[in-house]
Amino acid sequence: MELVVTDRNNSTVSKIISYQIMIIMLLTAGFALMGGKSYALSAALGGVAAFIPNLYFALRVYKSAGQEARKIVKSFYAGESGKLLLTGALFLMIFQLPNIQILPLLAVYIAALSVFWFALLMR
Repeated sequence: MELVVTDRNNSTVSKIISYQIMIIMLLTAGFALMGGKSYALSAALGGVAAFIPNLYFALRVYKSAGQEARKIVKSFYAGESGKLLLTGALFLMIFQLPNIQILPLLAVYIAALSVFWFALLMR
C-alpha cells in the first residue's frame, strides 16, 4: 500500500510555515515596541525554538512523499524525535544567554506552535 503526499498537502505545509514566520515577526515587533531589545530578542528566540524544529519535521516528512506507508510512518517518527531533540537543544542554548525574558520567549513559542492547531480547525 502506498501513501502519496499530494501538492495540496505541500501547499498546506507551505502556508503553515509562512503563517508561522508571519506570527513570529509580528509578535517580535510587538514585544520590541513593548519592552525594547531584550524583549525583542527573547521573542525572536522563542520563535526560532518553534520554527526550526517544525521546519526540520516538515522537510523530513516531505522527503518521504511517494514512498510506501511504512517508510512514511518511520519518517514521521524520526522527524518527531528529531523535532523534540532540536527543541530541547535550542532551549538549552537559549537559556544560557543573559537577559532572556521568559514571557516573550514562551508567548511567541506557543503562538508559533498554535499555528498548527488553527490550521487544523480551519480545515
